[in-house]
Amino acid sequence: MLSGEWLLGNWLLEFWPKDDSPLEKWLPFISVVVTATYALGIVTSVHAVMHARTSQAAVAWAIALISFPALALPGYWVFGRSKFQGYIKARRSGEERAERELARLDHRWDQHPPKFTPTGERMRVLDKLADSPWTCHNRTELLVDGKATFEAVFETLDWARDYVVVQYYILRDDEIGTAFADRLVAAAERGCRVYVLWDEFGCRPRPRKMFKRFEAAGIEIANFRPQRGIRYAFRVNFRNHRKVVLVDGKVACIGGLNVGDAYMGKSRKFGNWRDTHVRVWGPAVAAIQLAWLEDWHWATGEVPELCWDPVPAPDSDQTALVLPTGPADPLESCDLMFVKALQEARVRCWIASPYFIPDSQTMAAMQLAAIRGVDVRFLIPEKQDHWLVWHAAWSFFGTAQKAGVRIFRYQPGFMHQKAILIDDDFAAVGTANFDNRSFRLNFEMMLLVSDHEFASQVETMLESDFALSKELPKFDLESQSAWFRFKASYAKMFAQIL
Repeated sequence: MLSGEWLLGNWLLEFWPKDDSPLEKWLPFISVVVTATYALGIVTSVHAVMHARTSQAAVAWAIALISFPALALPGYWVFGRSKFQGYIKARRSGEERAERELARLDHRWDQHPPKFTPTGERMRVLDKLADSPWTCHNRTELLVDGKATFEAVFETLDWARDYVVVQYYILRDDEIGTAFADRLVAAAERGCRVYVLWDEFGCRPRPRKMFKRFEAAGIEIANFRPQRGIRYAFRVNFRNHRKVVLVDGKVACIGGLNVGDAYMGKSRKFGNWRDTHVRVWGPAVAAIQLAWLEDWHWATGEVPELCWDPVPAPDSDQTALVLPTGPADPLESCDLMFVKALQEARVRCWIASPYFIPDSQTMAAMQLAAIRGVDVRFLIPEKQDHWLVWHAAWSFFGTAQKAGVRIFRYQPGFMHQKAILIDDDFAAVGTANFDNRSFRLNFEMMLLVSDHEFASQVETMLESDFALSKELPKFDLESQSAWFRFKASYAKMFAQIL
């Protein structure tokens, strides 16, 4: 602190006017500001060290706050918080009726004991992270890309007779957004209760035209604010990245697609948009609904009357687990899910994600899996949508490849899906990316399915994606230009904290 302050003070004395200029009276004020900035940087670095969720984040923030406090302090105020205060308390003790529904739901789930595949048996411990049980008598429908997804979503909305609950990270006032709003308004006009939960950060700019239509139709809308109060006005962590459409407690759609024309492949920047969603019937729908209810209660303080009677899917007996994850969890549930998937794979573990930012434990898990002979593959996009995470990924490729991990880069357009395939009998689809933000900072949701048929469908889908991809040759970061190494290393440092 003293060295930085001393250098700045000497620079000011060297170039400051030497006469009796009125500007000279500002020199003591500037000295106070500089001293206070460095002092605040040191104090804040202590907070970062004590509260950061990872050692990498603690070191990165501490160095930045002490070395460049004027730049790092605003960044820490915006990105630095890693725990979501108050959500657990609001979720578990806010409403007695919600507590009663939880107890009743647990009892009803007990009436449907699940049947596991061999991989599912090894993965069943994940119900402890989900805080809800595995259920059977579910049916899933894999939805590949925007056309299939929005056809299924619109069809599902047309089925509504009692209520509709909706949750999206991004809603856009464009062609597909208007068609989506039309279905919600039509449901409201049929007498359905409609609830729409949107994320404050993702819905920038706000779809004002859409929201005005909702308000005119009597649709209830709520903003999932990350924290309440003026001191949290600039926080961008704790984004609610979940995408849910659920009707009458009977059928739900979740996955990677938001609402907007870009997700139909109409983006000028990205062109083709490769994504995956899933529609599900059965008791698992109640678990999706419960996660939505917790988010809605946090945003509004209300608990709507919903249907909690699990309806077994006809002609299907798939075992499934809904795993909602987020910064309010007592453990790092999303990170642990990926670690467990890599640990339990015997033949293969294929993961599709738009981002590849492993932390130390996921890197170790994938290396060990590849070393013991598992076919570990990652499918990522060739194009970038975020400069930081795209460049940071290059600093991890070589380390993963040395252990035998294979990296495939999807070529046509942008790949945004989040899918996991383990061996030939277990698969997952949802919203969680393979990066620090999904591991620790975002609210996510994955549907895990222990079933040979569903796994086979995911296998066929991913094999088609690999056919449209190029495998990354052995990559050595040290052989790249100094400028490329600097960008990758710089991005790697900040990707761990943003």
